Amino acid sequence: MPAELLALQTNIVTLNVDAIVNAANTSLLGGGGVDGAIHRAAGPQLLAECRTLNGCKTGQAKITRGYRLPAKFVIHTPGPVWHGGHAGEAELLASCYRSTLALAKNNVIKTIAYPAISCGVYSYPLAEAVAIAVRECRSAADDFEKIIFACFDANMLALYEAELAKN
Repeated sequence: MPAELLALQTNIVTLNVDAIVNAANTSLLGGGGVDGAIHRAAGPQLLAECRTLNGCKTGQAKITRGYRLPAKFVIHTPGPVWHGGHAGEAELLASCYRSTLALAKNNVIKTIAYPAISCGVYSYPLAEAVAIAVRECRSAADDFEKIIFACFDANMLALYEAELAKN
């Protein structure tokens, strides 16, 4: 049975799931937005483990423990910075989802939560990013029990709900 895909207006660091995805930068050493929030909530052990990973390329993913988070794992993926849509941004963003889902499957993760990757300071157009997120997660839904899109505000929630309502 495929995973339940749902959108919630919530703080991703509070979710009791097997893994949360971090919209990281390529250094994996923390930053602003959801990345900073995850690092603060997980504690200094997360940064210490991330230092051993030697960064991560845009569109790829690496996994760490969750430390003080309710989630057992954090899957870090650097999303693309929006440069107008002609620099491979859509493929790189889709790769973020495919890479994180493959890593989750390989680590027997059944419940996973996503932030809106690249939708903050990286300025990806929201509706386009949401369509890619839902498409990629639907394609892997058979491998999971629940996939949550953790929305930071009512606008993002509405975009995800509209996209999830499409067949």
